[in-house]
Amino acid sequence: MPYVEVHEQQLRGGFIYKLGQLTSQKLGYDAQFVETPNKRIDESMQSGRIHVICNNNPQWMNDPTRYQWSPPLYSEEDVLLLHRQHAPINSLQDLYGKTLGTQLGYVYSSALMDAFTSKKIIRKNLRDQTAGLNLLQKQRLDAIIDMHRTLSFQLSKHADAPLRINTWVIDRYDMHCTYSPKLPVSAKLLNDALLQLRDQGLIKQLLNDT
Repeated sequence: MPYVEVHEQQLRGGFIYKLGQLTSQKLGYDAQFVETPNKRIDESMQSGRIHVICNNNPQWMNDPTRYQWSPPLYSEEDVLLLHRQHAPINSLQDLYGKTLGTQLGYVYSSALMDAFTSKKIIRKNLRDQTAGLNLLQKQRLDAIIDMHRTLSFQLSKHADAPLRINTWVIDRYDMHCTYSPKLPVSAKLLNDALLQLRDQGLIKQLLNDT
């Protein structure tokens, strides 16, 4: 959350759920939500098992030219969650030698990915957000990296936790929807529906209300 709320492997709420429902209704379809591991997204998109991914960015896909993309719908940024006893992080160099909690399969900025490869920063993939928060509170991690909205939502649910969002922004990027080559409607129709929601302020409203 606030992007997805999953219960028993079914999407039940969150921004993506609301956006999918709203957009499909505009096009006269019933949306179905299919849980798909990151490593199977390309295969599932190419086969038509899934038709659309939202909350996506071209730099996260192995070959983004294989797909059509929506216009930018909103923006996000990667930031750090720190223990309040830890000093602020103001640059990538401040992270050298530290252990950073990450999401399995997630692609971060090229500079950060290079630092992981060279072992200047130790990447620790987290089982889930709750596990990450527990490790950070126990100071068994130096920081967690995630989207700003996601971290803000988590902190709102754990107001007593000795944690804070670091002010330095690691990466800012636009968020899009990605379309399968086997999309059952034209990409233009889907683009038009999403742009209408964006330009009417409804996407921003969904983000704020979730």
